[in-house]
Amino acid sequence: MALLVAGFVRPEAFPVLAVADATVDLSPQPVVDFAKETLGFYDKPVLVGGVLVVLAGVAAAIGVLSTRRLAYGFAGLGVFGVVGVLAVVTRPDSTGVLDALPTLAGVAAGAWMLSWLVRRAAGEPGTQTSAATAHGTHAADATAPGAQAAAGTAPGAQAAAGSAPGAQAADATPHGTTAAGRDAFDRRRLLTGVAGGVAVAGASALLGWQIGDRRTVSAARVRLALPKPATPAKPIPVAADFRISGLSPFITKNQDFYRIDTALIVPQVDPNQWTLRIHGMVDRPIELTYADLLKMPLTEADVTLTCVSNEVGGDLVGNARWLGVRMAQVLRQAGLQANADMLLSTSADGFTCGTPVDVVMDGRDALFAVAMNGEALPVDHGFPVRQVVPGLYGYVSATKWVVDIKVTRFDRDEAYWTPRGWSAKGPIKTQSRIDVPKPQDSLKSGRTTIAGVAWAQHTGIDAVEVRVDNGEWRQARLAEVPGPDTWRQWSLDWDATPGRHTIQVRATDAAGHTQTEQPAPPAPDGATGWHTLTVQVT
Repeated sequence: MALLVAGFVRPEAFPVLAVADATVDLSPQPVVDFAKETLGFYDKPVLVGGVLVVLAGVAAAIGVLSTRRLAYGFAGLGVFGVVGVLAVVTRPDSTGVLDALPTLAGVAAGAWMLSWLVRRAAGEPGTQTSAATAHGTHAADATAPGAQAAAGTAPGAQAAAGSAPGAQAADATPHGTTAAGRDAFDRRRLLTGVAGGVAVAGASALLGWQIGDRRTVSAARVRLALPKPATPAKPIPVAADFRISGLSPFITKNQDFYRIDTALIVPQVDPNQWTLRIHGMVDRPIELTYADLLKMPLTEADVTLTCVSNEVGGDLVGNARWLGVRMAQVLRQAGLQANADMLLSTSADGFTCGTPVDVVMDGRDALFAVAMNGEALPVDHGFPVRQVVPGLYGYVSATKWVVDIKVTRFDRDEAYWTPRGWSAKGPIKTQSRIDVPKPQDSLKSGRTTIAGVAWAQHTGIDAVEVRVDNGEWRQARLAEVPGPDTWRQWSLDWDATPGRHTIQVRATDAAGHTQTEQPAPPAPDGATGWHTLTVQVT
């Protein structure tokens, strides 16, 4: 019921997601880092699933309490409600009291279902024995165990709780309920009631998601007609993509582009309601609408984005063609003050990001992007507007759903990840990755291809070297690139001999810096080391 009502109010007001968000904010940083490194893309589904498991366990306890006195169950649901309301209304993007409605509706529906199943578990009126009724035991208090399923627990929990009927009866009826009174419990009626409740809950949840989807901005996004760029990107060279099977293509498709952010539910921002506020250490605070932004000259640029959480050889990196307004142009309208060195950007869901001013203003294609690979930004990737800044890890540059820019200083403000132990500034480190072959592949002896990608955004890749079994480093062939802000494909032919072999790669950027062999984890400012894998040749 909560999800159904959230579909009409706001999908973000679903209490399970709000509680999961609060869990992330309150968790110790080592726990958050462990989840990110271990679970990767699946951290959010696992977190939401964990919240649901905890809720099911607490619901079982509420059901047990309800077998003793229904008021105890209602009190437990009340605690659920308080936690849910607090989690929802304290979200950064909360719209206030209205966001509490899904939680309140869920608690009300749960209370009604709890009462109904407890009565149903006790059987039809008159089935209790005289021994039970003569002492004034209420049907809700004298039910046999299993009524805890009223709180929505799985049948297995009910069965487990019902394994000691004598103990339950002794607690519920101190004056002594007879065996016949205990046998009045109707398991079939309880199980059919639970099954019906699960079916209704599932149907309402599905309907809630569908209603929420219809109320999202997807339709508005599809209807958008984007202006042509005033400054088009350079044509992508034909030789930019070797088209080797298993090698990452030069352009990453939108649906394949990695997604890392703190949003458990993707913000739905109507472009007609979107505004970007720029304030703080500026001469003229300004506020732009989406229409204002589209009227400005648009720039097209090929830029590779990388997450600071990416392990050596990891896949949290992708390359796309972006369209947007230069951030420097917008900031000049506001008039940056001389001693400002940080842009504290805020997304629609409250996430904050700190970007160095000098990087944005040095002439690179730092954009307030509105399109990705020829179409309006996907909702998952920041629609209607996000930041794209070449040369910086995403956590300090790539704010999605951006709605606010505070011009400030690093010694005055902190962004979301900085107090959690990550570096305040995140320049991207030169990296290379082997895509072909895969780790532990079994290869046939003879001529084979080793290939991958390397990146050093806004510096460019000048060389890639490969070695096998700690032998001599060999220069790989490099693909062409349209500029220094994208990754670069590389390949090398290898005469593979039978046996087990170790392959390593390292890159050198255009500034002459070669990747260090010294391994380091992603925290606090990006992983280092040479990507190394082992294959078997037969």
